[in-house]
This record gives sequence, C-alpha cells and structure tokens, in this order.
Amino acid sequence: MAEEPVLTRSARKTAATREAIIDAAQALLDEGGPAALTIPAVSERADVAVQTIYNRVGGRDALLLAIAERALEANRVYMDRAYAATGTPIERIERAALAYARFAAERPQQFRLIADPPDVPEALGRIADLIQEQNNKLAQALRDGIADGSIRPDIDPDLTATTLWAMSNAVLGLAWRNDRLRTDPDSAYPLATDIIEHGITRHP
Repeated sequence: MAEEPVLTRSARKTAATREAIIDAAQALLDEGGPAALTIPAVSERADVAVQTIYNRVGGRDALLLAIAERALEANRVYMDRAYAATGTPIERIERAALAYARFAAERPQQFRLIADPPDVPEALGRIADLIQEQNNKLAQALRDGIADGSIRPDIDPDLTATTLWAMSNAVLGLAWRNDRLRTDPDSAYPLATDIIEHGITRHP
C-alpha cells in the first residue's frame, strides 16, 4: 500500500487555516442560521482576512458547500449505523427513522442543509447522491419486508422510500416554523412514524 504523502509545514498551515475558516462558518450557521453566514462574519470569527477566506475556501457558496460536505459525512454515520444493525426489515426501517430524527435534533442546521440544500450546483448534486444512497437502503429494507410478508406487496419500494424520506423532512421541518403551527418533532414524529408504519405493513 502506498504511503501517505508527508505534508510540508506550509501545507499543514494552509490546511489548518482552511479548517478553521470552515469551523467558523459552521459555528455561525449553527448559531444564527443561513442569514448569519456572511464573509465578514466568518472573517471576524476565524480572525483571518477576507482575502484569506477566498484564497483558502472561496466565497459564500464554497463555504456552504464545505459545511454541506461535513453534513453529508455526519448523516452517513447516523444512517449507516442504523442500517448495519441486525433485525427484521420493519426494525431496520424504524431504526433508520429514529436515526434521521436524532440527526435532525442534534445537528439541526446540518439537517436543514440536506433537507433544503443551497442553490449551489455542486452541493445539490452531492446531497442528491447521499439522499439516493440512503433511500436505496430504505428501498432494500422495504423489498426484504415484502419478501418476508411483513410489508404490503403492492407498494413500489423505490417510490415509497422517496416518499417516506420526504414525509420525514416535512414533519421534522415543523420545528423550523415561526408561526403557531410550529411543532416539537419529539411529539409529532413518533405519531407520524406510527401512521407510516401502519400504511406500509401487511396486516392479517
């Protein structure tokens, strides 16, 4: 196996500066949402010149893309762990739903980047790839349930997986509303998943 190239001191410093800039951008996003993520604010938080941000990362779109990349990796950890555990197809689906809700609760701004990605072509493409990857696992769990008789045989696994993902985003998104329809996902999500489960399972 080829050895990892040894970075020069200058390259290490450049990489560390880039990470510090992204850390600052993510902190601003976590604290104040998308409106708080501005180049001057990142410059102040990271204690670097504005030009350094452009040199090491890029403009605001590039910062959003870098944060989205972190969100993708974080979400993959949550979801892969849920699908890797043993259990029936229904149990795997339930674990995945809980993992997605936990990701939304623990990393709300990263969740929002995935559920409502920035209008940046590269970010849209990469996030769509991740969503498709996870939805494919959900579709396989649905197929396994159809095969063992626990899930209705008349559903389309791929379409159902995409629909369940979209419904989950909608319910979890109630926490973002600023009107009287704002709802705590801890209350709404269990009810929604129960309704969904009864819709896809095969009852005697």
